[in-house]
Amino acid sequence: MTTTSSDRVWFITGASRGLGRAFTEAALAAGDRVVAVARTLSTLDPLTAQYGERLLALPLDVTDRAAVHATVDEAVRRFGRLDIVVNNAGYLAMGMIEEFTEEQARAQLETNFFGALWVTQAVLPHLRARRSGHILQISSIGALTSGPLTGIYSAGKYALEGMSEALAAEAESFGIKVTMVEPGGYWTELYTSGLVATEPMDAYAPLRAEMERRYAAGSVDSPAHLAAEAIMKLVNSDDPPLRLLLGSAIYDVAVDVTRQRLATWAAWEETSRAAEQATPTPDGYGGHQS
Repeated sequence: MTTTSSDRVWFITGASRGLGRAFTEAALAAGDRVVAVARTLSTLDPLTAQYGERLLALPLDVTDRAAVHATVDEAVRRFGRLDIVVNNAGYLAMGMIEEFTEEQARAQLETNFFGALWVTQAVLPHLRARRSGHILQISSIGALTSGPLTGIYSAGKYALEGMSEALAAEAESFGIKVTMVEPGGYWTELYTSGLVATEPMDAYAPLRAEMERRYAAGSVDSPAHLAAEAIMKLVNSDDPPLRLLLGSAIYDVAVDVTRQRLATWAAWEETSRAAEQATPTPDGYGGHQS
């Protein structure tokens, strides 16, 4: 069963371009109001001219926790409430694990994980007070499987999903829904505006060339409006899923990865089960290992 738009209020991060821009356009076209936040807002000027007061564009760096809380409070003050929160802000960092500097690795996690965490913490009091709301965490197929060149990016997405799965259970009793959206490839600036490790190592040159060849041959990218159409179906559902895959190719990858994991677990089942044997708590030990 689904419901339709009724002047809901969205809070969308990274709204100035890419998927965030597509989500903003779709929500406004549906008759909803949108708080669109991003570091740079000039690209939203045409939407402001078209939709007027139904679009509130606010500058925000999601890595600034105090600024996030202040911006969320301002959004609620201006529009009265929040109904749908989309944690979309993020970027792609590519490079071999050994090649990343500390600054680059921390910056990736500050935006892709901590930025979403700060927004989530800021909106929860408002959603709890209304005992309703839907938080959409824009994740990635990189949270299900990782590989060469995308390890640090995947680390942030794995962290995002670990946090969000717990969040879904914690927020359920307050009427708040959580969905992790795992998109495939879309024609956005993700690949052109991301970060590349600045000092590639010669040792990885053969692997780098092979992975670039695979990406070039296997990339399946779609127009962003298709992702936005799926998001509208998601938020109109009375029973949204905890996770939603976007894209046929990505769907197949997720199924294959899951099958491989099941096969591996089955092959090592005897060893796994033999590693557990219930015993009384040892003297002087009051905890447990996990």
